[in-house]
Amino acid sequence: MKYDYIIAGSGCAGLSLLYRMLREHTLQNKKILVLDKELKNTNDRTWCFWEKTPGLFEGIVHSKWNTLEFLSTDFEAKLELGAYTYKMIQGIDFYEYVRNFAQNFTNVTFLQESIVAITSEENSATVKTENNSYEGNYVFNSTSIFNPKITVENSLLQHFKGWVIKTEVPVFDPEVGRLMDFRLSQENGATFMYVLPTSTTAALVEYTLFSPTVLEKEAYNVALENYIKNELKIDKYVISHEEFGVIPMSLANFKKSIGKNIMNIGTAGGFTKASSGYTFQFIQKDVSEIISNLKLGKNPDLNLSFRDRVYNWYDRTLIAVLLSKKLTGAQVFTKMFQKIPAETILAFLANESTLLEDISIMKSLPLKPFLTAGLKQLIYKKK
Repeated sequence: MKYDYIIAGSGCAGLSLLYRMLREHTLQNKKILVLDKELKNTNDRTWCFWEKTPGLFEGIVHSKWNTLEFLSTDFEAKLELGAYTYKMIQGIDFYEYVRNFAQNFTNVTFLQESIVAITSEENSATVKTENNSYEGNYVFNSTSIFNPKITVENSLLQHFKGWVIKTEVPVFDPEVGRLMDFRLSQENGATFMYVLPTSTTAALVEYTLFSPTVLEKEAYNVALENYIKNELKIDKYVISHEEFGVIPMSLANFKKSIGKNIMNIGTAGGFTKASSGYTFQFIQKDVSEIISNLKLGKNPDLNLSFRDRVYNWYDRTLIAVLLSKKLTGAQVFTKMFQKIPAETILAFLANESTLLEDISIMKSLPLKPFLTAGLKQLIYKKK
């Protein structure tokens, strides 16, 4: 059987695309195959994002906040988010929500197989697994098959370990999340804690670093234990959930398409924001544009707008500054949050800011290291 669409990978990007396809009347009867080596039946990750109005997945938002804290050795503040709301979705809720919706459509097939290759032909594309081969008019890939080489010279890794902890007595304010606490040793690179209370007795506590390499496994546990005891002043708690992740923050080129019939989506397509690691909302914007093109019978390969290219340049410039070690991540983010309203920073990080807001962000940061890195990235992109 030849499929209209093959979705390679059933994580956030693949299932977001599937969900939007099935909601669109002109696309919901297409033959769709979803391939992944995993069943996606565990709570393997948490996505956080911010938005001004409720999106398609508002019904599965686990918690939300309108106030966030920023802490460093030089500056502390409670940040009011203005028009934005910061939100959390748990992986298992997302997977189950989309899969349950897809069960209403007999034209959708899910197969658990390991993908080994994806190739593009003149008018189709083929996905090869360990035992089978599948042809589709278009393949939407979120696997790592086409990822560029990540090195310590071109990339930082955002790596993190998070614990959901539960206490016997109320200790948290569920109305206030802790976005970044940089009051930690910065010897391994930009290092901060992230605390998102979901009730008075439960919170996600996450140890996050931007550095060239990951740490030994036990180092994450020690950091979490020390922070919970010494900063949160909690002695008695249970760990109800653990998660670990590594996200590339890279100068490498993540291609949006391979030939005219293979579209990379999610991190594979460059939709993890290089400067922050946030992915969920960028995926939603990308797959929404893909759907718009498919509805019109157009090729779903999307050209970056001028503003998209400008934001990519901003991201690359920040990564280059951090790689150069001219400024630390703690210094950069502290200067921003000291001088700029949180709503403006969130708009900037969401690629939704105005040019005047962009300029205000730039003025808050030291000129020389950013100007030097920015010029180098312009030259690099032209080569």
